[in-house]
Amino acid sequence: MAFAGGDLFAQSGGPGDTRQVGTKRMVTQGLAKTVNENLFKCEVELRNYRISAVGTIAADNGTVLTVPAQTAYQTGPKLVDLFNECSKTTPAKLADASLENVPVVEIDPDGEVITGYVVADDYFELYVNGKLIGVDPIPFTPFNSAIVRFKAKRPYTYALKAVDWEERLGLGMETNRGTDWHAGDGGLIARFSDGTVTDSTWKAQSFYIAPLARPDDVVENGNVHDTGKFGRVYPIAKVPACRDQCFAVHYPVPDDWAAPDFDDSNWPYAYEFTDEDVGVEHVPAYTRYPDAFTRARWIWSYNLVFDNLVLVRKTVPR
Repeated sequence: MAFAGGDLFAQSGGPGDTRQVGTKRMVTQGLAKTVNENLFKCEVELRNYRISAVGTIAADNGTVLTVPAQTAYQTGPKLVDLFNECSKTTPAKLADASLENVPVVEIDPDGEVITGYVVADDYFELYVNGKLIGVDPIPFTPFNSAIVRFKAKRPYTYALKAVDWEERLGLGMETNRGTDWHAGDGGLIARFSDGTVTDSTWKAQSFYIAPLARPDDVVENGNVHDTGKFGRVYPIAKVPACRDQCFAVHYPVPDDWAAPDFDDSNWPYAYEFTDEDVGVEHVPAYTRYPDAFTRARWIWSYNLVFDNLVLVRKTVPR
């Protein structure tokens, strides 16, 4: 199996000590180098707008990693807005949102047309059977929601890349609560017209975990990348005091992670979180449209605070 972000094999010790990168963690420390100062500019002046910068950082095995994640934001199709203050799309209710201008991405000509609604804290990409349906129009904030439509025949597999964006690149930190060194937190919720909703039946795995006082603060507990001793949600989660000297643990992302035949059997199941856990009780992109997210739950990998890049998958049976 090939892996994104480096060769399949890398020298990690003395002569003959060749290990598979795909099975090993990679460790970085400190701030990344900014390579793109901002992916998205909001055309409306808003207090909650944050720039979405991108950086690179070298890991302990020499692999150069993109943080907070390698994305298709600059090349992929932007999804149509359900709610987006930057585009002045703010319908009062779901019935006011027109589907006429939402393109239907064809996967199977004889499939059924599926409509979905998605919100991510902060960014997501949606793939169906390995085909990119579209990317979140806003990488960071303000929080927005998107409409997706595609045509597919069962069985098919949903795969979403979810990113908790960051202002301190390479450290999973942002300015919040009076400090520039506050860890962010994530969250993803979606509902589709085929009856699929995000919940704990999805698979979810983390691939970038920060900020950490020490790399061994992440424990591979079976297939779970365990950081539970620090707390998994705010306000329980405790952010280390290392600031720009903090560590991050990364895992190579399989190139074929979104493919329908990718084996996710060893991935953990997603964890469900409440509106209060995610902090979206007053986010209109979500709260204004309760009928868009009926029965759906906020999901993430094991740790809502420390896990910054999360891949989730769900197969809809025949």
